[in-house]
Amino acid sequence: KAVNYSCAGTVEFLVDQSENIYFIEVNPRIQVEHTVTEEITGIDLVRAQFLIAMGYPLTHPLLRLYSQAHINRYGYAIQCRITTEDPANDFQPDYGTLIAYRSASGFGIRLDAGNAYAGAIISPYFDSLLVKATAWGRTLQGASARMHRALREFRVRGVKTNIGFLLNLLQHETFLKGEATVNFIKNHPELLRLPKLHDRGTKVLKYLAEVIVNGNPDVKYVDAERNKRFRKPVLPPLPNHTEKLPKGSRDIFLKKGADGLVNWLKKQKAIQYTDTTLRDAHQSLMATRMRTYDMLQMAERFAQHHGAEVFSMEVWGGATFDVALRFLKESPWKRLELLRQAIPNILFQMLLRGSNAVGYAAYPDNLVERFIEKAYETGIDLFRIFDSLNWVENMQVSIRKVRETGAIAEACICYTGDLANPKEKKYTLDYYLDLARRLEDEGAHIIAIKDMAGLLKPRAAQILIQALKETVSTPIHLHTHDTSSIQAATYLKAIQSDVDVIDVALASMSGLTSQPNFNSIAAMLQGHEREQKINLHSLNLFSNYFEAVREYYYPFETELRAGTAEVYEHEIPGGQYSNLRPQARALGLEDRFEDIKKNYRIANELLGNIIKVTPSSKVVGDLAMFMATNKLSKEDILGPKAQTLDFPDSLKALLRGDLGQASGGFPKKLTKIVLKGEKPYKNRPNAHLKPVNFQKELP
Repeated sequence: KAVNYSCAGTVEFLVDQSENIYFIEVNPRIQVEHTVTEEITGIDLVRAQFLIAMGYPLTHPLLRLYSQAHINRYGYAIQCRITTEDPANDFQPDYGTLIAYRSASGFGIRLDAGNAYAGAIISPYFDSLLVKATAWGRTLQGASARMHRALREFRVRGVKTNIGFLLNLLQHETFLKGEATVNFIKNHPELLRLPKLHDRGTKVLKYLAEVIVNGNPDVKYVDAERNKRFRKPVLPPLPNHTEKLPKGSRDIFLKKGADGLVNWLKKQKAIQYTDTTLRDAHQSLMATRMRTYDMLQMAERFAQHHGAEVFSMEVWGGATFDVALRFLKESPWKRLELLRQAIPNILFQMLLRGSNAVGYAAYPDNLVERFIEKAYETGIDLFRIFDSLNWVENMQVSIRKVRETGAIAEACICYTGDLANPKEKKYTLDYYLDLARRLEDEGAHIIAIKDMAGLLKPRAAQILIQALKETVSTPIHLHTHDTSSIQAATYLKAIQSDVDVIDVALASMSGLTSQPNFNSIAAMLQGHEREQKINLHSLNLFSNYFEAVREYYYPFETELRAGTAEVYEHEIPGGQYSNLRPQARALGLEDRFEDIKKNYRIANELLGNIIKVTPSSKVVGDLAMFMATNKLSKEDILGPKAQTLDFPDSLKALLRGDLGQASGGFPKKLTKIVLKGEKPYKNRPNAHLKPVNFQKELP
């Protein structure tokens, strides 16, 4: 009356603990909170404003506000202002474009929207409000629960919002009791610990949009073949006995345990096969790019047809973990889980890089141990454990942990050089036999010969396997790459020398830098005293399936078109060869690939002729690329010019001891030049790493 104000207004006041009311001000207008009053009174305040301004009294039938007693309250209402403010950044406004927007709905939910739609541009110069959401309920708890549900239904992408903070607020006990004060947020910092949103849908859409418009960044050179047509892969038919899977090696393992499985293996006269198609074969031929989808299409049928004929399948580890996450945008864990469900009767094995797990550097021991536990729980039965420098100390933790889980520990001898050559002075037969003895002493169930570059010649295989059979009591498992195209002969000599298991790949995924041909070797051994009975026709049908599948991955194919004896000169591992040219291409060095191969040999000599397998092979490759990029010679690396060079980080890490110790140590001159005064350490690299606090890192 004092100011002659006769319309709707908002009175602001505070209430203390004794319910004393402290008047602040009157705003002569509707406030954003008016929706709460409307919800609990049923009065349309905005409409009432217009009617009053038009001269209608409160008692008019259009208003029906005869007295205060006629204004009743029904239930409780809560309003949440959904804004583009970032609670993690002191509620600073965010701005950008809404790439996706979805609002909530349902009984008791009211929305008053502003600029809230996909494509809306949120400017930093105006109010950050997107929409006001008001929830009504018969109780405060009911209204809070309804609002919480509605906020979870909102999808706002492209800018940060305060929804996470509001969700925390609506679940806080103090707020629900109505006891929040002006210092509530200050006294409860947990309100600002926002729930993590996965945002999977938007990520997939952005990825698809990027590929549709700009193409896949990994396949930049295929535009000329945009109209390329692909065959549809055809799966072998299901066998007649589909109602029950044949008993396989994993059934033996589950019944008898690791030791029982090993004892069974020792008694087998027939040669046993490990199929590498789903891991090392595609890693070696097409940069590890095979998708889980293409594996799952054939998995169950393979278990039906060959579950009783194959000793194991290598399906995981090595580079597959890294590539699945970085390039295929897949979960390697989900791949393992799904394959395990589809193939329950065949042993699954993985490649474990000892203290490096499936990475390229040393990890804390407790992280490696936890990884092994999780891999075993998810489906790995046999762990092929190796160290990139053949350093047994780097394999001890993994061997011990694998045995603790109950899985099968297969420890590797990484093969290089030529032990059959009288000129070989470093990697001699005695070197390998001593290594095998130490691995058996550490608890290895099986000893694997890991011939990662395909250097094991037939005569050397015969000498080595016969000697190993006389030296250790464990079964012997042979792995090689067919880069030279003669490894089938190596396998024949190994079989004649009583090797227990050999690694092979289905025909269409074999040869070159992959493993020898499964189908051909099975046919070669028909009638042999150590023949493993294999359904060759079925095996050929699976090969035909992968032949068609492989066409889809043509941009990633290795550039090698035929076997080459050059491998005995440069010694590049098969799994690395298919990746080396794409790396050279990315650095603009593809036209100097021949120089890179020559430099690989020189880099190996500079490092003292080390064992070359991931991650040590990557270091040799990095140094070879570094030399090609800067047009350096061996003399430049070891001469005065070296003082001006910034060597690759991976080379520094190797010589510092981050990957372990090489047989005979690293060349002192090169170490001094590269480390520039930094002192290398001689113990395990993991000993310098703090254990991971899993409760803190993975709450």
